[in-house]
Amino acid sequence: MLFTDVAVGSRPTRSRRDATLRAVVIATLVSAMAVDLRAQLRTRIYASGFTQPVAFVQDPDDRAAQFVVQQYGRLRVLRNGGVVQPVDFLDFSSVISFGGEQGLLGLAFPPDTTTSRRVFVNFTNRAGDTVVARLRRSAADPFVADLSSRFDLRWAATGGSVIPQPFANHNGGHLVFGPDGYLYIGLGDGGSGNDPDHRAQNPRTLLGKMLRIDVSVPDSNPVGYQVPADNPFVGGGPPGVLPEIWSFGLRNPWRYSFDDRSRGGTGALVIGDVGQNQFEEIDYEPANRGGRNYGWRNREGAHNNVTSAPAAFAPLTDPIHEYTHNVGQSVTGGMVYRGSVLPASFRGRYFFADFVAGRVWSLGLTLDGAGEARVADVTEHTAELANTGALGNISSFGVDADGELYIVAYSAGRILKIIGPPAAPSVPTGLRIIR
Repeated sequence: MLFTDVAVGSRPTRSRRDATLRAVVIATLVSAMAVDLRAQLRTRIYASGFTQPVAFVQDPDDRAAQFVVQQYGRLRVLRNGGVVQPVDFLDFSSVISFGGEQGLLGLAFPPDTTTSRRVFVNFTNRAGDTVVARLRRSAADPFVADLSSRFDLRWAATGGSVIPQPFANHNGGHLVFGPDGYLYIGLGDGGSGNDPDHRAQNPRTLLGKMLRIDVSVPDSNPVGYQVPADNPFVGGGPPGVLPEIWSFGLRNPWRYSFDDRSRGGTGALVIGDVGQNQFEEIDYEPANRGGRNYGWRNREGAHNNVTSAPAAFAPLTDPIHEYTHNVGQSVTGGMVYRGSVLPASFRGRYFFADFVAGRVWSLGLTLDGAGEARVADVTEHTAELANTGALGNISSFGVDADGELYIVAYSAGRILKIIGPPAAPSVPTGLRIIR
């Protein structure tokens, strides 16, 4: 390599030549390091060997343990870095209907699980109807459910322990405890296409709604829950409205989450709602801002759909983000990242996916003075996250005890941990000129 001193008409001294060479070497290394430090994501296989996994849930009592919900009815335990345990937490394969959008669909631990040992699951029973059941962890082994403790919540609206599903699709099925300690239950519109009976706008049915209930009741409580006094439709709203309803107008909320306040989040509820023929949508609800109507079936995304019957009430709340079926065909709602492993630029971004297309994106959230969100930018990460192989259908996301993000790869039967770029090389010291 030839170096030429910038001074004209003078011979460079050895010290100047050495300094120039040293500067060039350092600049070259720094440039190479800058390329390596690009905010790029990867995955590593955390656990595998599952059949149609639909949820990854952290154990709140053991930071080294997680649970994987499999749609066909078995709920597996992971411990110590993703090692699949030989014994199931529970096996409901004999009591569920499985296939299509039916099966064992959700799992959640209440805030008092350390003392109560309670867990909640959501599934479709043999008749295809929705059941939300409460169980306890076994006293002898916290990684095995005590099946004798099962109690199915009883719904005042239906007079029984099931929420009838008129069709096999659009069961929702997710369960999440909010920052307020209440259980949020997302229900689809009952199925078929274009909500033929307008259930998502019917105040007298639980279908097509987000529910919010207080399950911290004694075992002796005959229904297994009570309605929080501050639910938005307690004592008001459309005629005949059911008090368990938190919000209206959902088609099939397939995964929703709260922005984790304990890690600096806003407490907002973010919902992925699956569309009909044209639009998939992400809905955003600031903390404690229930009583909204997300518009289905009158609206699909931010667009008029079937308007032959009126909405239950107005105004209708548009999504913060939508995409057409040229991009994907079934949204999988995700989570706002609040961990520390990924580059800082990802903190506060919302990750989501499309089940059919197998694509993953993140989007930035900009909040106005009222806490309402606007999408700052949308970035696709599919190619970089496929470093361990094709992602396939993506059914869910999850987080571990540190807030780090995981992908539930449904068709691949794997749990993938999202990790940051490779470690950057250290800055060299003691450089010297070798002649």
